[in-house]
Amino acid sequence: MFEKGDLLIAKPSLLSDAVFSRVVILLADNNETGTVGFVLNKPLDLSLCDVIDAVSVDFTLYEGGPVEKNNLFYVHNRPDLIPQSVAITDTLFWGGDFEVVVALINNNTLKSNQIRFFLGYSGWDAGQLKVELKQDSWKIMQNLFPNILETSAATIWKHFMQKLGDRYVLWANAPSDPSLN
Repeated sequence: MFEKGDLLIAKPSLLSDAVFSRVVILLADNNETGTVGFVLNKPLDLSLCDVIDAVSVDFTLYEGGPVEKNNLFYVHNRPDLIPQSVAITDTLFWGGDFEVVVALINNNTLKSNQIRFFLGYSGWDAGQLKVELKQDSWKIMQNLFPNILETSAATIWKHFMQKLGDRYVLWANAPSDPSLN
């Protein structure tokens, strides 16, 4: 049904949900205890250097989800540089040695299109996401992007609504606030 590395696309039925309206979530783990993912398209008005004093370069922070919002998580495509990374797919990884990450950022070795930082994560207990899928809240799509970290946060949800076709195209072009229509 779904596996780590897949993308979870919020359907229009979630438009009134303050947390999950118009989101695209990268599923980072899925096992017998539950599912973990990170919202790819909710940038915060904070930079990494605003929350980590040791960082001297601006990297946008994203709202990863409503769970553990005071904790920092990261997804990247550089396991060759970041030891102890956990594979999501063949090309995407999460976590790893944070001291190494800070050093790589500060010496400009690690670029913003290679790593994305999140405050919090999205999580579901065992079976919970399956129930939400049956309630027609989400659409699962295989992640076919060579580097999802390069996608624009502003347009990714619209892109997937258009890919879903027909009845979703209308939603892709609707304003996020219908009163502005």
